[in-house]
Amino acid sequence: MLKKTPNIAIVILAAGASRRMGTPKQLLSWGNDTLLKHAVKTAVDSHACKVIVVLGANYEAIENDIKSLAITILKNDNWELGLGKSIACAANSIINSNEDFDGVLITLADQPLIDTAFLNEFITNFIPNQNQIIATSYGEEKKGVPVLFDKNYFSELEMLSDDNGAKILLKKHDTLIEVLKFKTENLDIDLKTDYNHLFKASFGKQKGFE
Repeated sequence: MLKKTPNIAIVILAAGASRRMGTPKQLLSWGNDTLLKHAVKTAVDSHACKVIVVLGANYEAIENDIKSLAITILKNDNWELGLGKSIACAANSIINSNEDFDGVLITLADQPLIDTAFLNEFITNFIPNQNQIIATSYGEEKKGVPVLFDKNYFSELEMLSDDNGAKILLKKHDTLIEVLKFKTENLDIDLKTDYNHLFKASFGKQKGFE
């Protein structure tokens, strides 16, 4: 008997102002797309049944970049309070929807090395109603995003409010966490040098900031 694919919503957090970058990093080029559009397409191609993108700063410009895609876009008016508030915004939307999700897979817009195969690995390893948390291993016992939470954690996710994202829940439920290791070092992009380094490593040429 074939295993039923669980109903997983992917949430892409993209509400920040990119102050350290000096320009909205969601709109930086990545191949033929922007960083955010690349993340969205990666998620849409996965086994997830829904893709939700949480925006905040520079909402109009960033929404315009992705509004043609088959996704749900949320506006987090309290984006300045940090990642936790964006997670809470998505959790609230999920809880109040008419859709029955088994879990939520939280990702970031600025991790372009994350691919569809890795997202599907979370979904494949997930068993509904087992209080699972599956996180990405960063070595030295450090765990982070992408991270998948069973629906039993939705109410806790809805209560998050600071810039630590879901770290408080990972710490609270540490003994329940399973980890997946990505095939390469999963670098995110915070600075201009990060962007230049990853772009050149991925496409073999300089781009953007010098």
